Amino acid sequence: MSDITLYKIPEKEPEINIWLAFPAMASFGMSSLGYMSIVKTLDSRKDYFVEKIFTDTKTTRLMPSEVDVMGFSVSFEIDFLGIFNIFDNYSIPYKTKERTENHPLIFGGGPVLTANPEPYCEFFDFIIIGDAEEIDVNIIDVIKNNKHLPKKDILMELSKVRGIYVPSLTNFDEKKGVTSLNGIPLKVEKISSSLTKCISTPVLSEKSFFSNTYVIEIVRGCPQRCGFCLASYLNLPARFCDFDKIIESIDFGLQYTNKIALLGALITAHPRFDEICAHILKRKQDIPELELSVSSLRADSISPVIIKTLVECGQKHSTIAIEAGSERLRKLINKNLTEQQIFETVKTAYENGLKGLKIYAMIGHPTETQEDIDEMISLAKRLKTTFKTFDFTFSFATFVPKSHTPFQFCERESIKTLEKKYEYLKKEFHKLGVKIRTSSVKWDYWQALISRGDRRLCDYLINVYKNGANLGSFKQIYKSMKKEKLLPSSDSFALKKRELNEVLPWDFIQIPPSKDVLINEYNRLLGTL
Repeated sequence: MSDITLYKIPEKEPEINIWLAFPAMASFGMSSLGYMSIVKTLDSRKDYFVEKIFTDTKTTRLMPSEVDVMGFSVSFEIDFLGIFNIFDNYSIPYKTKERTENHPLIFGGGPVLTANPEPYCEFFDFIIIGDAEEIDVNIIDVIKNNKHLPKKDILMELSKVRGIYVPSLTNFDEKKGVTSLNGIPLKVEKISSSLTKCISTPVLSEKSFFSNTYVIEIVRGCPQRCGFCLASYLNLPARFCDFDKIIESIDFGLQYTNKIALLGALITAHPRFDEICAHILKRKQDIPELELSVSSLRADSISPVIIKTLVECGQKHSTIAIEAGSERLRKLINKNLTEQQIFETVKTAYENGLKGLKIYAMIGHPTETQEDIDEMISLAKRLKTTFKTFDFTFSFATFVPKSHTPFQFCERESIKTLEKKYEYLKKEFHKLGVKIRTSSVKWDYWQALISRGDRRLCDYLINVYKNGANLGSFKQIYKSMKKEKLLPSSDSFALKKRELNEVLPWDFIQIPPSKDVLINEYNRLLGTL
């Protein structure tokens, strides 16, 4: 089966050539709704020629010197590996200062770069801060209309566009942070989409990781505002796609495939989610082979109709997030989920036909004690005892202080302490006969370092890539650069508590709520007011 393009591509009269790159394999890129929606927006213009670029495919259509602008979608800290891989594939220097006028202007966007672009800033001519669908056509038009000018002049024009960060027009100081070249503190405002359009899959492909699946974003952000959650705070206020547009999109997708997926940080927070499910159940009568996939469910708002819809449409398991084992700790992180609500959720899932649940949780939260860990084990035991035939899998990650959240100031526990907690949990869960999955504490450490770092990490990331990008290279390269006094202690990035009045590398990114609001929320949650 060939790919099915669900939008109209006009007959091209290209005035500008664009490469849109996804720093991973094509199967993952074709499944990325954010990336593919930008492909659709730009490809719908007759004056733009757009080509998709991945790590495992190499285009023969254009030479890099024929490309005017190249963009990357960056969703994970580790994506720098794919970025450098693509640069290597096309003999493009990693750093902007090493490229010539014959190389394309290269930009980046996505949640990682919006949250903290500094560790990557030397790789991009400019960076989109926020929701790209609101400004992508504007920036391409600026480049198209000025393509006869030198790059530095185009970048000066782009710097005037709201939401565009041009690193070459800035300076960095460890104490002052990012400033303009004349020393004035820089302010770049994040752009937020209204979500008036219902973003959905533009190309159905059996080569996609989610083969031939029509994905619809119904919620952006999350109203819960857990203190550690970047997905929530980076997308405030939480926005819900219009109900009628969701229904229209579902019906449109079902003309081409029987696989539907609903996407969002917390889809069951949509005020009409039960009605969305009821519509899907109705369509199931017309299309018996209809399959539905959903992202994580909200543990305090699962209804029988939601579970019935999932079961009728082929799902045997689903996912909820409880984040912490004790009610004290859940309240502290702003999860506000009681044990009774957890049991009611499992009961609803069990009685309406689900076979099991994956339960997401986290260790290493601020103020976490051994008692909190033991309450997680006790909770798992009571769930297993109460619902003997139900399949439970607990999936754990470690707390990483993320930028633009109230917990960005918090310290992170050491590798040794967190690994000890994991060992204890594994032993106790094995006794219970409950499945457990844990993240790599060491990888989480390096994720924390990159997400909290500044532009001094740019050379470090290049050296890690050139030396194999395994755990050993992350550690040894850092050790070597620290010895040469090129980097501070790795713990100062990854673990250190930040003072509330400290200048942080990402402070110049203006994302509501303001830093003062985050400080107040930090004080409220941690009880220091």
